[in-house]
Amino acid sequence: MKTTRRMFLAGATALGAGSLIIGPTGKLGRAFAQDGKTLSFAAAGTVTSSWDPSSHTVAPQITAEGFLFGHLTKCPMTPENPGEILPDLAVEWKVIDPFTLEYKLRQGVTFHDGKEFKAEDVKATYEYASQPSRPASAWYPGQVEVEIVDDYTVRLKTEKFGYPALNFWYVSAFLPILSAKDVANPDVLKQRPNGTGAFRYEATKGDQIIFKAFDKFHEGKPQIETVLWNYVPDANTRVLGLLNGQYHLTERLEPEQYASLSKEANITTQRGLSSENKYLHFRCNKPPFDDVRVRLAAVHAIDREQVLAVVGDAGQASNCHISPVKFGYTDVATYPKFDPELSQKLLAEAGFPKGQGLPEIEYITSVGFYPKTREYGELITAMLQEQGFPVKLTTLEPAAWEEQLYRRADGQGPGHIVDVGWITGSPEPDLVLRPNYLSKFALINGISDPEIDASLDKERNAASTDERLNILQTETLPLIAAKVPSVSLFSSVFLRAMSKNLQGVYFYPNGPIDLSKATLA
Repeated sequence: MKTTRRMFLAGATALGAGSLIIGPTGKLGRAFAQDGKTLSFAAAGTVTSSWDPSSHTVAPQITAEGFLFGHLTKCPMTPENPGEILPDLAVEWKVIDPFTLEYKLRQGVTFHDGKEFKAEDVKATYEYASQPSRPASAWYPGQVEVEIVDDYTVRLKTEKFGYPALNFWYVSAFLPILSAKDVANPDVLKQRPNGTGAFRYEATKGDQIIFKAFDKFHEGKPQIETVLWNYVPDANTRVLGLLNGQYHLTERLEPEQYASLSKEANITTQRGLSSENKYLHFRCNKPPFDDVRVRLAAVHAIDREQVLAVVGDAGQASNCHISPVKFGYTDVATYPKFDPELSQKLLAEAGFPKGQGLPEIEYITSVGFYPKTREYGELITAMLQEQGFPVKLTTLEPAAWEEQLYRRADGQGPGHIVDVGWITGSPEPDLVLRPNYLSKFALINGISDPEIDASLDKERNAASTDERLNILQTETLPLIAAKVPSVSLFSSVFLRAMSKNLQGVYFYPNGPIDLSKATLA
């Protein structure tokens, strides 16, 4: 029996969001249409209007860029070895002095437009994208100069900007390498991506992006000829499309969907700890969350164990503002815990006894991108209301939610509490910490705190990795936990599913999918 969209959605409505409808035979309906050359991917998020990687910090677009761009190095970020670094466009790297890193580049690599990859491209990319004016400059530890030693040797130099070059040790696995020719003409860069990755950009048709195998990819042309990126914001629709053969691969499953699909003989499921934590960011530069006591009162009102029970397979408990696959992760002993009495005490100290006098608080979340956001959003709303916080929950589909995330020209953002993850493709903790908690960025919460700034600079400027690890674990992370510009609810666990015929896929913990060695029977 073939499952129809109407049957599926009716079942989902009856059983709860994310449930699967089972036919009379006990099997899920499907009719995989495979030609072995075209892979159709149901993506939970959309891309921006610009293909310049330095123009955004949007997770779904970083996943799309993973098909297209190369990086100096790769970091698989396994929990067993989060600090592992592998070659990509660089084949060797070493520390020359505290302010200089040297990279030997791979020869025989070409961009999608046919230009040969050389040192000039690394120089153009790093010096352009690390400019403070670039929206994604927060990914960089600071500005950097690149010295070209020869066509296939570069040196990243940071002395002029006052911080150690060692900060790029992990970051170089995350920053896409652009063509110097494109950097010289940013308008072209925005319109059409041009990387060295396994796939090249072909076209965009509505909510579908077409990627084609790059026949000059330095690791060999992929066997899959075409990747169809389909923006499908509804989790039920993504799964239905997988069952009916419209899609071969989908991401960000709901826990019930993952459990049901795991029992299916013709579907493979994949569960992996991500480099993402899920946060509630407080808008710290407007009332009432400009007062740390009110922020702490809100955190002490939230029972994160109950939230994790709702999330199920899609989350892992964590008392830290970075994921366990990040350098510096530790279980912070002083992380704020559920304590309603302390919540009431702090509210009274802040002048809001039992919440009296607080303005209406808007809590903004998404539906269809992250698992269970509506369900645990309603739970958190009820917990906050129980302590006197007058909270209104606003749920938005992913594209509309993304427009609400970041601070505007006036420095503030919509609402008062924002549910969002933060995911990066490197073990480097500053890719999370500086964009979110350094005053000159604080992209979502708007925190402006000299103590946090000083600690972030101190750990960044440490003379060795051992010294830096100690500062992160004993000073920086406990300080952020005490000031709570955001609360980390849990570490995300990615739940994916694909056709059993799809083999050889590697999933990175930050979302990108390596299909360069994949086959589709």
